[in-house]
Amino acid sequence: METKMHMKEWLIAQIESGKYAGLSWENEEKTMFRIPWKHAAKKDYSQTADAALFKAWAVYKGKYREGRDKADPTMWKTRLRCALNKSTDFEEVPERNQLDITEPYKVYRVSSSGEPPRPAEPEAESRARKSPENPVAPVKQESTSSGEELKEINETLMKEHMYCGSSALTLPKQLPAPPTFFRAGLASSDFRLQVVLLYHGQQVLKVTTKSPDGCFILQGQVPLGNERIYGPCSAQLICFPSPAAVSLPSHLAEAMSRLLCHLERGVLLWMAPEGLFIKRFCQGRVYWSGPLARNTDQPNKLEREKTFKLFDVNTFFTELQSYLRGKGSKPSIEVELCFGEEFPDPKLPKNRKLIVAQVGAKEGGVAESGYPSEGGKPRLENSY
Repeated sequence: METKMHMKEWLIAQIESGKYAGLSWENEEKTMFRIPWKHAAKKDYSQTADAALFKAWAVYKGKYREGRDKADPTMWKTRLRCALNKSTDFEEVPERNQLDITEPYKVYRVSSSGEPPRPAEPEAESRARKSPENPVAPVKQESTSSGEELKEINETLMKEHMYCGSSALTLPKQLPAPPTFFRAGLASSDFRLQVVLLYHGQQVLKVTTKSPDGCFILQGQVPLGNERIYGPCSAQLICFPSPAAVSLPSHLAEAMSRLLCHLERGVLLWMAPEGLFIKRFCQGRVYWSGPLARNTDQPNKLEREKTFKLFDVNTFFTELQSYLRGKGSKPSIEVELCFGEEFPDPKLPKNRKLIVAQVGAKEGGVAESGYPSEGGKPRLENSY
């Protein structure tokens, strides 16, 4: 009977074999390695090439039988990720990860044989180092129990659907405090946003936020008890509805489901005195259009972990004043986000994009018309 290798031996053998594109040593000492991590939602994704290593692990563990079981690249990837996360032989090195490039990859450190467990970190330091893809609690070696493995996979998927991560949670506290006005004579006491989600051109959700710290638009929900570990988050959560919320052809519903898997942690939007801002946390790509967008006929991409201004208040009011005097065109306030697909896209209208979000200020934000209402003051609300 053939003796099975432990995961560490098996994975090192795969690295040394050179069979898998992108699977390689990160340093000469061979203490860290790169593992390819391409999103299934990417246009150039190839199951044969990009899921090859994950499939090999599933086959090796007896979780997939060629020709008998249905191919499931997402589950293959999840199984290997779970195994890496719970093994004491490996530790992810997040600062070396490159997940937003043409050929994305993660980096893991290999522990030395017989190396004792790392000492426990102080709570604050540990909280800053851990991410949704790294379990908070220490984990044990692989279990042979399929029931236990399934439970661990489900727990990992749950963690991946959290919006939290130290950077995301502390960010709202670092934002400018909401003022009580935009400028003299334009009273405003709240910064509510109105968010409309469209699936393939069909409206599936319309929400007016209530938090002054803005909102997350994301996939998944916060697990119960999460606040005890990470602390409360004051930004409102807006979760993507299930693809079943609209009637779609099966191939589009399947593509949307794959896309949603990469939108964990989502994007954070908020209003500040200067205008509307956004920060992308999800691995899935996000594109946008709006008054400040560089391009109107080609894609505008939001880089990960960077803050972008989508709308400028001062510019709007300057252009609005000119328009009301009969000079210039009516200023635009339309801001749209497109998840997973390039946007704007002159070859494909937005009503054929899988997921689009229309975002604007409600009251206390900026009006589309800007014309006076009650009391002779501008009516500051969006028309979405």
